[in-house]
Amino acid sequence: MAKTMELYYIIFGLIAVLSVFGLIVGVSNDACNFLNSSIGSKSGTYNQAVCVAAVGVLLGACFSSGMMAVARNGIVSPDMFNFHQIMLLYLAVMVANIILLDTFNTLGLPTSTTVALVFSLLGAAIGMAIFSTGKFFTCPLLEYINEEKCLQMILAIFASVAIAFVVGTVVMWIARLIFSFRFGKAYRYIGPLWCALAFTAISYFIIFKGLKGSVFKDDIEALTQNYSMLLIVGGIALFWIAVSAFMQYICKWNTLRVAVLAGTGSLALAFAGNDMVNFIGVFMAAKDALFFPGVTELPNMGEVLKGDGAAASIYFLLGSGAIMVAALFLSKKARKVTETELKLSSSNTGKERFGSSQPARMLVRYTINTVRFFERITPAPIANFISKRFAPLAPEEETGANYDMIRASVNLTLAALLISVGTDLGLPLSTTYVIFMVSMGSSLADKAWGRDSAVYRITGVLTVIGGWLITAIAATLAAMLVALIMGYGGTWGIIIMMVIAAALLVKSTFFSKISKESYTIVDVNKESSMHAFAASAAGRLGRMIGIYKAMVYALLEEDRDALNRLRKKARSIKRDIEVVRENEVLPALASIPKELADRGQLIFRITEISFNTAERLLTIIKAAYNHIDNFHAGLEEKQGKDLLLLNEKIGSFYPDLLDMLKAKDYNGVEAKLAGREQLGDDFADCITRHLMHGDSDESSMRNGILYLTLLNETRAMVSHAFALIERIKEVYED
Repeated sequence: MAKTMELYYIIFGLIAVLSVFGLIVGVSNDACNFLNSSIGSKSGTYNQAVCVAAVGVLLGACFSSGMMAVARNGIVSPDMFNFHQIMLLYLAVMVANIILLDTFNTLGLPTSTTVALVFSLLGAAIGMAIFSTGKFFTCPLLEYINEEKCLQMILAIFASVAIAFVVGTVVMWIARLIFSFRFGKAYRYIGPLWCALAFTAISYFIIFKGLKGSVFKDDIEALTQNYSMLLIVGGIALFWIAVSAFMQYICKWNTLRVAVLAGTGSLALAFAGNDMVNFIGVFMAAKDALFFPGVTELPNMGEVLKGDGAAASIYFLLGSGAIMVAALFLSKKARKVTETELKLSSSNTGKERFGSSQPARMLVRYTINTVRFFERITPAPIANFISKRFAPLAPEEETGANYDMIRASVNLTLAALLISVGTDLGLPLSTTYVIFMVSMGSSLADKAWGRDSAVYRITGVLTVIGGWLITAIAATLAAMLVALIMGYGGTWGIIIMMVIAAALLVKSTFFSKISKESYTIVDVNKESSMHAFAASAAGRLGRMIGIYKAMVYALLEEDRDALNRLRKKARSIKRDIEVVRENEVLPALASIPKELADRGQLIFRITEISFNTAERLLTIIKAAYNHIDNFHAGLEEKQGKDLLLLNEKIGSFYPDLLDMLKAKDYNGVEAKLAGREQLGDDFADCITRHLMHGDSDESSMRNGILYLTLLNETRAMVSHAFALIERIKEVYED
């Protein structure tokens, strides 16, 4: 048993290392969730927000003990597993989470640590149940999981999406109706009430939800027995009204800024209180199991893992909180993520993160129709009043903040309250998605979603929900597979999975490539920047011509695989041009001086012509690929010869073009461009010869349709290419 226990100590050590890693990565990635509202609304500096958040994280760590039951007995039924099985189950959860995190990061897919924990526990319990019973299809799985609590948690996670969005929308709409965007005058009179409301809500959850499991438990119970909750909350509200009034009228403080900073602290508290279990819950449960006297002789873990183990874990909670605080202050990634999120949220131009979808378009359409209906039945005086309250600021009134402090306070306070409610009920919620949904709701109510962006934002919301589903399924399957490998593989199975986890941990920590999405906005003031942009466009044109030439040969050889590869390359070039347009060209046009408007128009035309050329190329290759993919007969010999001849002429005008432009050898460029008329005549001759051919069998008709499509689309593509060369030449002539 000594050798076996050594193995369990090694397993426990790996779980501990993975837990520390999870704490650091978790707070580094999620710091933006509770810091951005404060920084984005300019309520405080980064250091001020971090200091407030640090206090909240430490308090939240102390209040998170009740959530530890999620890992102990919230999903798993410990009385159905022995010590060996429960240790393998917990290791499977940690290894599966590492594999999941690495896979999702590699693929660039969204994930949630809360969803990953809940469903990894579920998957590992299923895998270990199959191992313990030896039955795959007939295993009584419901006996091995806490069915009622598990269902409650899953429903709570997904219900929080709708609740957070609706609550965020309603509260923000009311707040904006009260204060409007020009909230200075209204806030002078009712500012203390607004600030006190936020402080009262925060205080209620700290005192009656957070402290109920602390050393003040008896005092809290005595207070609630002697006085009604309404009286207590009323007293707290009056206290904060007095304090807020003193700060605003006597000290001349900006109480709205104080409320936002307090909301930052409360959201950090809620984050630590709710999400701590995601990082150390399994470690705490494994610790209690490993060091329980005589644990190896017990028939099951029911007695060992009952309750939440809070009494023995306070020092671990404080230690975990300290690690999170240290990561908050020292992690460069935390600052980097925050800065990146703020840059993205502050840009009014650029490509939307998400595309369009049919469900989103339907929702927007029905919403617009509903709004129009209410506008028709709303009395004109009321409609005018609401319209004035939601009138946006004029450009000269803008402060430069991403959004104002009214919206920031709503986002922070509501998200903290919702997460705190979940924590109080013992329900793990994804803080990232609760905050995201509250923010989306407040953005909608604040009319930050215009008709041009609503479809894409709603698609983003639906994508988030889809990401949850993917995470849930992947976590369940991964944990189940890992548990089965370790169960049936014995010691070797455990060692293999431990090596995989360690390798992925080292890879993620030391060898992972940080994704950098850096774009160089075209500087129309600098000739070098304009030339670099033009050279890039010329390079893409060269690649497109090369792809077209390769397509002709692949079509004549009926090489389906080659056509498929070329189709992917053409699609990639088209996407690259879209990225350039959204991230390099449009931002440049947004701030271009009037005297350089011609240059702005030139880079825009180059981008649009490049896009049209790529679109034509993709259409050509798709037509060729679909023809061969459907096993239709290839082109006739005469058609092939004509196409090869055109292919040679098309390719001849590009070589050395860029060198000519850089050398300002415009005579050479003009000579290339002069061949366009002859090339146009060649296209016309090919079309005429084909139409005079007159074959009517089905095979010839299909070939004829493909051939005419290729000729027409190629002629259009070449026309765009010539226009692009002329525009590029203008850049070098300027």
